[in-house]
Amino acid sequence: MAAAADGDGKPRPYPAADAEDPRPQAETAGDAAVTSVVRRWKREDILEKGVLLLRALGWVFSLISLVVMASNKHGDWMNFDRYEEYRYLLAISILAFLYSMGQVVRQVHRFSTGRDVVPARAAAIVDFAGDQTAAYLLMSALSAAIPLTNNMRKGADNLFTDASSAAISMAFFAFLSLALSALISGYKLSKQTHI
Repeated sequence: MAAAADGDGKPRPYPAADAEDPRPQAETAGDAAVTSVVRRWKREDILEKGVLLLRALGWVFSLISLVVMASNKHGDWMNFDRYEEYRYLLAISILAFLYSMGQVVRQVHRFSTGRDVVPARAAAIVDFAGDQTAAYLLMSALSAAIPLTNNMRKGADNLFTDASSAAISMAFFAFLSLALSALISGYKLSKQTHI
């Protein structure tokens, strides 16, 4: 064990260290605070990236849903625009697509520049309300289109009903993505300080 020199030149032993933690006590308290802050930053970063991923998935699924439904025209009774339920699903898929695209662009802008286009206090409320609204509208459109498709499939199972089912499935996946995003947005809103 090495010794430290006193002011008078006499060697003195180093102070005994804790057997479990060899660092001095003052460094341990400071390190704990830094570690806590770093963990919080990592958790917030994971949440931000997770929300971005979920909204990007919602964007992709709603795009597929609207493309499949809009192209579901096979003549006579097999045109989607003859059915109010399918037109409603298409309209809501377009709204979900536009909302998700706007949110993805906003988050990518925030990641690249470090600044948000929406003020910080309003951003959490806008995120939560937007995710909730888009998710509930998608669920509403799904609940309108599913019974019609099931009734049509009882009579004839063809390309029109298969395409309708595919569009409904993609809209459901868009709903799941935006609903999970709404859960994370709600968590972030509840952790926001209002001081």
